[in-house]
Amino acid sequence: MSTNFDASWADSARQFQQMVGEGWSQMLQVLQPKEMGAALSMPAAGPVGFAPDKLAAVQQRYLQEVQALWSHALHHDDAPLSNDRRFAGENWAHNPLSAFSVAAYQLQAHALMGLADAVQADDKTRARIRFSVEQWLAAMAPSNFLVFNADAQQKALETHGESIAKGVANLLHDLGQGHISMTDESRFEVGRNVATTEGAVVFENELFQLLEYKPLTPKVYERPLLMVPPCINKYYILDLQPDNSLIRHAVAQGHRTFVVSWRNPDASLAHKTWDDYIDEAVLTAIATVQQIAGAKQINALGFCVGGTMLATALAVLAARGEEPVASCTFLTTLIDFADTGILDVFIDEGFVRMRELQMGQGGLMKGQDLASTFSFLRPNDLVWNYVVGNYLKGETPPPFDLLYWNSDSTNLPGPYYAWYLRNFYLENNLIRPGRLTVCGESLDLTQVQLPVYIYGSREDHIVPIGAAYASTQVLPGDKRFVMGASGHIAGVINPPAKKKRSHWLREDGQLPATLDAWLAGATELPGSWWDDWCAWLHGHAGRQIAAPKAYGKAPKFKAIEPAPGRYVQQKA
Repeated sequence: MSTNFDASWADSARQFQQMVGEGWSQMLQVLQPKEMGAALSMPAAGPVGFAPDKLAAVQQRYLQEVQALWSHALHHDDAPLSNDRRFAGENWAHNPLSAFSVAAYQLQAHALMGLADAVQADDKTRARIRFSVEQWLAAMAPSNFLVFNADAQQKALETHGESIAKGVANLLHDLGQGHISMTDESRFEVGRNVATTEGAVVFENELFQLLEYKPLTPKVYERPLLMVPPCINKYYILDLQPDNSLIRHAVAQGHRTFVVSWRNPDASLAHKTWDDYIDEAVLTAIATVQQIAGAKQINALGFCVGGTMLATALAVLAARGEEPVASCTFLTTLIDFADTGILDVFIDEGFVRMRELQMGQGGLMKGQDLASTFSFLRPNDLVWNYVVGNYLKGETPPPFDLLYWNSDSTNLPGPYYAWYLRNFYLENNLIRPGRLTVCGESLDLTQVQLPVYIYGSREDHIVPIGAAYASTQVLPGDKRFVMGASGHIAGVINPPAKKKRSHWLREDGQLPATLDAWLAGATELPGSWWDDWCAWLHGHAGRQIAAPKAYGKAPKFKAIEPAPGRYVQQKA
């Protein structure tokens, strides 16, 4: 038996190495979105091989697990084989075929991940190989196939096949809409039960609408608040429901609040550049809010890519000697792109150059491709979980406002997207004084002297917490950093009334060179970080004045239409 095992092992190792050397990413060609497949198909920078000692250790473990698997099968042991929630139901343990499929899958998963870890190559190639293997293993789990999924089979029996019929109907529905349903989208409507904070559109151009919200207090702070959300998503992540709306919370705190609502680009905007978005959108929004409020200075908030755009705009203003922004808040924002986490597997010169050739002079980066790519960063939670529930079990996912928003994708203009990839993700030019020229100005973030509030989420897979903290080492003004629990979205949208999660603060004001050093002196506090932010923002908001009686400022800035406006309704 040992000879057969050795031969089988040698064949497996050779096949794996061939897969790596000849285009290992092709395994996921059908499953992955175009963006992911394009990135992972890039050739390795150098030779790819195996570390002999690690290879031997993986082989030894493989043989031991094969023997244990056969022993388990011979003794007909019905004990659960896994604590993985995909296979945790008791039906898996009682179904011999399903139980064996899980054990065999886990054996192969251990071996493949061991082989991935044993690869000798440059760091990026190693990361890409590991990422591809993880994607393939997520796709090949027995839970994804009706013939092995004991829970789905049991449900089919209990419903006399109705769950299978419903699953087919769900599949046809999702094929028609172009994406997997993560929630019951029929239960939501923008302006009816999401994005409902009362307000009006007071300005618009071809890139954005500016929303102003109705005051909820008799007095407001003299410095209005402008929020710049990411244009890669729709603004109403900040205004989902009344009880979890950051926008409504800011208004209730007495801030005269304005929000940028991005237009969902179509072919007419396919030529727009990063410069266009900074000049015609962010800078225009800042100036418009100043004019409407009659304020010498405003406060600003940027979220994710919106924060990166806001930082760029502030550098343009600093180069011009202008200071229209009194303070700035950055939520899960990349300014220093040295650590981009898992997204780094996509980025290299070849990939960026390909995107520049495809759409650098015009075209659209399709919103659904971007949304699918982000979902596949967490494939078990955001892809295969819904494949199993929707199609194998015929379930309708429960209504969830955040996942409805997540499915409401937006396009990006190709020139904007390609420039962003090269100058930020690939070359990290924003933190290098004089390396970028935007709107005719040479950028230097060391000239951006205003006070800033920087928030990062501890479990963020889009903006790693260390990358969020890195902004404290780049921006020279007074800074306050806070770390929240959870991820990129759930950590941000965490209203105090929910009394959920926690956050970390360092009251001595020290901002050492590394996140670990900061954490050594930080204190964990229960609940949301929103109250801390509000207290900080009040200190930069100026005196209180009577709340305005009307939207905008006549005659130039009149209410065009009620919030949430037309632009947010546009589909990709």
